[in-house]
Amino acid sequence: MNDSPTERPRSRRRPVAAVETTNRSERYRTLRRPYQPWQIFSADRVEALHEAALGLLENTGLKVLSAAARERLRSAGCLVDEASNMVRIDRGLVAAAIASAPGTIQLRSRSAHRAVVLDEQALTFGPVSGPPNVALSDGSRRPGRLKDYADGIRLCQTFDVMHLLGAFTEPQDIPVDIRQLEMVHAQVTLSDKIPHTYSRGSGQIADCFEQIRIANGLTVEEFRQTPCTYTIINTNSPRVLDAPMADGIMDFAAAGQVQMITPFTLAGAMAPVTIAGALMLAHAETLGGLVLAQITRPGAPVVYGSFTSNVDLRSGSPAFGTPEYVHAQVGAGQMARFVGLPWRSSGATASNLPDAQAAYESQMSLWGALVGGANFVLHGAGWLEGGLSSSFEKFILDIEQLQMMAEMLSPVGSTDEDFAADAIAEAGPGGHFFGTQHTMARYRDAFYSPLVSDWRNHGSWFNDGAQSATERASRICTELLQSFTPPPMDPAVLEELEAFKRRRIEEGGSPPAG
Repeated sequence: MNDSPTERPRSRRRPVAAVETTNRSERYRTLRRPYQPWQIFSADRVEALHEAALGLLENTGLKVLSAAARERLRSAGCLVDEASNMVRIDRGLVAAAIASAPGTIQLRSRSAHRAVVLDEQALTFGPVSGPPNVALSDGSRRPGRLKDYADGIRLCQTFDVMHLLGAFTEPQDIPVDIRQLEMVHAQVTLSDKIPHTYSRGSGQIADCFEQIRIANGLTVEEFRQTPCTYTIINTNSPRVLDAPMADGIMDFAAAGQVQMITPFTLAGAMAPVTIAGALMLAHAETLGGLVLAQITRPGAPVVYGSFTSNVDLRSGSPAFGTPEYVHAQVGAGQMARFVGLPWRSSGATASNLPDAQAAYESQMSLWGALVGGANFVLHGAGWLEGGLSSSFEKFILDIEQLQMMAEMLSPVGSTDEDFAADAIAEAGPGGHFFGTQHTMARYRDAFYSPLVSDWRNHGSWFNDGAQSATERASRICTELLQSFTPPPMDPAVLEELEAFKRRRIEEGGSPPAG
């Protein structure tokens, strides 16, 4: 018997019906982590680390540079030494704060399909945030501009795998007293995703909140009950909470908006040289901030942030994407789950170019976040030079990586149709599957289609210009920005936003906190 498919009776073939699929990009809007996170500490060591942090807070304390924060902590029962600004926090207050902080946080967006839920299984991404410089394709860099900042927002809006916005770069061509007005205005008019807000003093925070409230169409009281934006609170390790950050904790808690309390601890520099020691210090600092948030407003939404890496002990330079960085991420994830809070991690590299070093360090960072169980990964796309520069080319390259990771986390079909027994029979021994009914019904969406990767053979690639991945990313970025269309906004809302921004600029804005 000849089993070649060309001699099989045609009557056996059925009409090909396309399998219904969801647009891949839209599937990235809500990612869930299907795998259990790794652990580097046993349960008893997690508890011991927590107890050590409680002892540090109780016996040694934190230096809190905000007089208002010290007074609030004193009123809650903390021991405050005004001469040294040291605050010692009772472990009972920490336990109460942990109990009152929500384990699930829902963030509203002005478009319902852009809303974000942060819970134990969530996986969300945000872009590079805060660099003062923009890296250029020739290896040089220049100070960030408002146009660069706005282009970063446009790129975030373009890709569904970006869930929250960030400060792609610091627009240094805008005076600091009005900078926050331009930055938030760009976010809420160019994107319908969750905006980022800096904590740079109560006046600036109030400006940002008002713009976000207007964009979401909320009353003042509705805004206080509806998380719509987030900020990053960085402690000044070791054991210092400076005034803008402490005041930001209280402002965000009072307004019911999301704060991600994130100690920046570099093992061997501003933290102990051991990963466990660096994590214990960071845990204590996070818990101290959590207490301040919860005594300001019980139930205030707080995310457990971590940014622990190591330094090069030969030069003192920060290092990212290292094995130690991965260990620190996994350990921080364990501590966040121990206290029942959503966990924020980061993608990072120390490379100065979007080159091979940037790729493998960024991927190591991303793997650490994924296997550690991160719920939000900031600096997920565009980070260079240890956070001193953002890069448009790196952003596109990172988006490719994030989308591939999102595909990897997608469930794998295992129905009888997925087993494809009929297709195997139809192809026959030594045949191929290009033309089988099973393939024809699925080929449009069977596999991930790359954004940047070039899978052509050498001849085709060479004859078409022999471009590197970075060069292709630059071209893709330019094309996307040229074709960008912002999401629609009610003209009345847009006019209200414009009027508020004009008025506040005419009034001089608000100076950042010192």
